[in-house]
Amino acid sequence: MSYPEPVYQGGEGEVTAQYRSADTAPNLLTRSGGNTHYLATTASTHGEFGLYRVTLGPRAGGPATHFHRSISESFFILDGTVRIYDGERWTDTTPGDFLYVPQGGLHAFRNDAEEPASLLLLFTPGAPREEYFEKVHQVSDWPEKERAEFFIKHDTYWTD
Repeated sequence: MSYPEPVYQGGEGEVTAQYRSADTAPNLLTRSGGNTHYLATTASTHGEFGLYRVTLGPRAGGPATHFHRSISESFFILDGTVRIYDGERWTDTTPGDFLYVPQGGLHAFRNDAEEPASLLLLFTPGAPREEYFEKVHQVSDWPEKERAEFFIKHDTYWTD
């Protein structure tokens, strides 16, 4: 396997790095006491990847079993206990645990613990997940057709 074709064609390099300090306020607060930080979005990485730091509130639950057709999803546990489903079994993960789910891979995750939990979510290639995170809690109130269109738009296919 070799490196991909060069994207940058300049000769001297450029000042283009993007710094985000740890004390930056979250981009999204959830009703369950959690939050989401948009660390690297599809827009900021030119479609290469999306990276999000997600904190799940105590007993926040999480999405049911689903898969994505066009994006892979990776989970890196930072804090607490996150229950992750890998398509075969549920595992109580702890800080430092990692799960990679390629396109088509069944998965789910949730926080059933009494304490908050946080993780990094990495999507590749990048996809505009911000709208998904911001609106997914509203879809239960939408008509079935709109709800189905929303999930298809955001490459989320439920199995339950």
